[in-house]
Amino acid sequence: MQNKIYFGDNLPILHSLPSDSIDLIYIDPPFNTGKAQSRKQIKTVADVHGDRVGFQGRSYRTIELGQKAYHDQFDDYLGFLEPRLREAYRLLKPHGSLFFHIDYREVHYCKILLDQIFGRDSFLNEIIWAYDYGARTKKKWPPKHDNILWYAKDPSHYTFNIEEIERIPYMAPGLVGKEKAEHGKLPTDTWWHTIVPTNGPEKTGYPTQKPLGILRRIIQASSSPGDVVLDFFGGSGTTAAACLEFGRNFLLVDNNPQSIEIMRKRFAGQPIDWINCEGIG
Repeated sequence: MQNKIYFGDNLPILHSLPSDSIDLIYIDPPFNTGKAQSRKQIKTVADVHGDRVGFQGRSYRTIELGQKAYHDQFDDYLGFLEPRLREAYRLLKPHGSLFFHIDYREVHYCKILLDQIFGRDSFLNEIIWAYDYGARTKKKWPPKHDNILWYAKDPSHYTFNIEEIERIPYMAPGLVGKEKAEHGKLPTDTWWHTIVPTNGPEKTGYPTQKPLGILRRIIQASSSPGDVVLDFFGGSGTTAAACLEFGRNFLLVDNNPQSIEIMRKRFAGQPIDWINCEGIG
């Protein structure tokens, strides 16, 4: 299957895809925070009168290059999600899985909806992605995690490549012995992973870009080489980046022109079929 990225409303595009055709779906929909998500793009240049101090006390001046943004508010969030999640269920192959990435504000409501669509027995894990970066409120415990709900279409038959999952260090290696410590342990349902570093090579400028390490783990564990992975809230294209790395085919959809612009730059030179479905109905 040719790798494809669609520009357009994801619902009619999902309707156009054949049933039982997708091995893995990962989605990171808008979190319904009620505000515009935005991220400034900046660069710094050396300047003795600058507004920043860097390594060895050197001064730098900040130059704003632009801003990426999208609106994140729905009057009926579950009403927006439900037809898209029902399409996700239809599209999955019998052994397929859905990974639904959401935050603490909406996860409880979304799980009830997913239980209705997939069945409670199809719920396998709530993965907690924990990170430690950014502003901290002093009015409550600072929220520093996202939730990823994992559903299998058939809970008795689904892909889980345990031998392909990267091992992580033991927190107390002295308690497990040298051999086990060197081999590392399997991750649990709590994943400690930093956000995308501000000045790191992964950074695209997309406001809610997710780390490649999170998608690597999901795709290695729950798909096989040659499988088809769907992400119909494509964002910055991290799902596609992980698929290209591990030999999976992908279909991505997004209706934000800035998202498409970022992905075109990120995947310049890659064999991808770009499909403009704007106005599809």
